[in-house]
Amino acid sequence: MARAPKSGFEAPRGRRASVLTRTPQPSRDRFGRFTEWIARAMGTPAFLLILTLFCVAWIGWNTVGPETLRFDDAALGYTALTLVLSLQASYAAPLILLAQNRQDDRDRVQIEQDRQRAERNLADTEYLAREVVALRMALTDMQNDVVNRDVLRQELRTLLERLDERDAERDTERRGDDPPSS
Repeated sequence: MARAPKSGFEAPRGRRASVLTRTPQPSRDRFGRFTEWIARAMGTPAFLLILTLFCVAWIGWNTVGPETLRFDDAALGYTALTLVLSLQASYAAPLILLAQNRQDDRDRVQIEQDRQRAERNLADTEYLAREVVALRMALTDMQNDVVNRDVLRQELRTLLERLDERDAERDTERRGDDPPSS
């Protein structure tokens, strides 16, 4: 027997069909990437060449083109061209500033990461320097201990020789004092 689908509060939240479906939000960063693309594109020789060719074509068409097809009068100083270039500049400047602000933010983050990395490197270097000093001190102590051990061993040998000599003297004294048994 098949169960009827649950409805209301009985159905898990993920299973219910919502009335207002969410549409995926465009990336907040998309406009920022667009501004950086514009800033990079406007700084290229290709952009300058295309803009120059556009202006030359505009002026050429409105100077030597058929009188009926001209749309910007040379006598008025190419007013429409001036307006188009002003419009392009008025949009380009804020877009370039936005791209620079994003770059400044990235630089700030990079500087902070570099500072943290430098602090870690400094701490590691100081730790390693302390370890090297401790190793040097341990080696110096060990070398001193080796010398002391050698001296101690020599002294023990000398004492053993003296004890052997004393034992030998006692043995000879005992033999001299005691009558030989026959």
